[in-house]
Amino acid sequence: MAEQGVNHGRRRFLTATTAVVGGVGGVFAAVPFIKAWQPSARAQTAGAPVIADISKLEVGARVIEMWRGQPVWIIRRTPEVVAALASQDGRLKDAQSANIEQQPDYARNETRSRKPEIAVMVGICTHLGCSPTFVPEMLPQAFDGEWKGGFYCPCHNSRFDMAGRVYQGVPAPDNLRVPPYFFIDDNTIMIGLDADPKAA
Repeated sequence: MAEQGVNHGRRRFLTATTAVVGGVGGVFAAVPFIKAWQPSARAQTAGAPVIADISKLEVGARVIEMWRGQPVWIIRRTPEVVAALASQDGRLKDAQSANIEQQPDYARNETRSRKPEIAVMVGICTHLGCSPTFVPEMLPQAFDGEWKGGFYCPCHNSRFDMAGRVYQGVPAPDNLRVPPYFFIDDNTIMIGLDADPKAA
C-alpha cells in the first residue's frame, strides 16, 4: 500500500540527477589532483631553450645566461686568446676533447665551439660544482706562472683554459661542459638545442 503514492518517474529523475552531480563533482575533485602530477610552469621553463642576444658582447667580455638552473657563459674571445689555445695542449688533461659526454660533436675541436671566437660553456667546475672565476688576462698569475687566460676555481684550485679545457694536476676531472646550442644568426644564440627544429 505504501508504494501507491510513489512517483517512479520522479524517483528515477532524482537518482539520475544525483549521479550526474556526483560524477561532475568527482571530475572537479580529480582535476587538481591530476594537475599536481604535471610539472609546474617554472619547471617547464627551467628546461626550455634560452635565447641569448650577443650583439653587445664586446671582444674579451663574457655574459651569463641561466639554462636549467645553471650559469652558461658566453665569451667573445680575442684573436690572441684563440691563437694561444694550441700552446696549452701539453698542459691539459683532455686537450682533444675526447670525453664525448662533456660536449656535443660540433664542439669536439681545439676551441670547443661552433665559431672560434665565441665560447659557450656551463660555468660549473667539474670537481664539486663551484663556479670558477673568469680570469681572461694573458698574464702570469699567483696560481699559474704561464697563464694564457681562462677560469680559476678558488674552491680547490682547479684551472681551465679559455676553451674550458681542464689543466693537469688539479682536482677537476673533466673539461667544463658545453651545452647544446646553435646560432640563430650572428648575434643570437639558442641554448638548449643543437639545431633549429624548424629547419628540419
